[in-house]
Amino acid sequence: MKTVQHLIARQENLAEISEEQLRALVKELLQANQDLQVLNGKLSDAQNKLMQSEKLASIGQLAAGVAHEINNPIGFIFSNFGTLEQYLDDVFQMLQAYEQAESSICDAAVLANIRRLREERDIAYLKEDIPSLMHESKDGIQRVRKIVQDLKDFSRVDARQEWESINLHQGIDSTLNIVNNEIKYKADVVKAYGVLPDVQCLPSEMNQVFLNLLVNAAHAITAERGTITIRTGVEGDNAWVEIEDNGAGITPENLQRIFDPFFTTKPVGKGTGLGLSLSYGIVQKHGGRISVRSEVGKGSCFRVSIPVHHQPQAQEPATS
Repeated sequence: MKTVQHLIARQENLAEISEEQLRALVKELLQANQDLQVLNGKLSDAQNKLMQSEKLASIGQLAAGVAHEINNPIGFIFSNFGTLEQYLDDVFQMLQAYEQAESSICDAAVLANIRRLREERDIAYLKEDIPSLMHESKDGIQRVRKIVQDLKDFSRVDARQEWESINLHQGIDSTLNIVNNEIKYKADVVKAYGVLPDVQCLPSEMNQVFLNLLVNAAHAITAERGTITIRTGVEGDNAWVEIEDNGAGITPENLQRIFDPFFTTKPVGKGTGLGLSLSYGIVQKHGGRISVRSEVGKGSCFRVSIPVHHQPQAQEPATS
């Protein structure tokens, strides 16, 4: 490159260049152009990755806002259900008292009308079905509340982005609830949790790692139904989480590129190729490592290992 710059500065010497020197210069120019193209590609990839990261952050903020808005009316409904249950108990007690008083009614026409209405409205069935409906409805509301709470826990936008000591099992469970629709029709989830201490991490980012690995595991299952196994444990000063599927597996040539940005084996439009790359960066930020073992036709197992105690001086570069 210096030779090219020198010749540009002294154009009068171009006529004195030999054919061999000219070929060398052309080769150097071609190499410089190729290097610039590679650099431009890397810059474009970095820009797209930052845009995707910003998009994920925006989705997290949106999810947290929606969860907060849903949580308020759900609270009202849940509270009203408790009151309604009490009211129904009172109504049923009065209904029982009226039924017991039927034998004391002397007016035959009135008694006949009461019995007719009771049969037409099928009061006996309603007394059995209404409590069942109330129980099912209350259970449904509780499930919605759990999903909303898990959504808030997953996004954690209301929390500051600080290192916190958390229970990783709770983060995994919340994430499972969020991605349940991706998994429930394709796989059974087996939890083989070990004993874990609280781990210092950025909770929302670790939840993003779990989400990416769980969704990928579900997508890897090509059979009618498969199994996703989640294991946890401690090894030395590190806590580890394994997410294993019995899906299609990853070929050796793809295994070498699995964490590269924008690399994906999914069909066009089905994946960005950023999930594992972002996960790799998050785990590195935590001073940990993410690895994978896979066998074609038998499945894959991703293992995330991070320090139990965060060490900023060892993992974070000093800022000037």
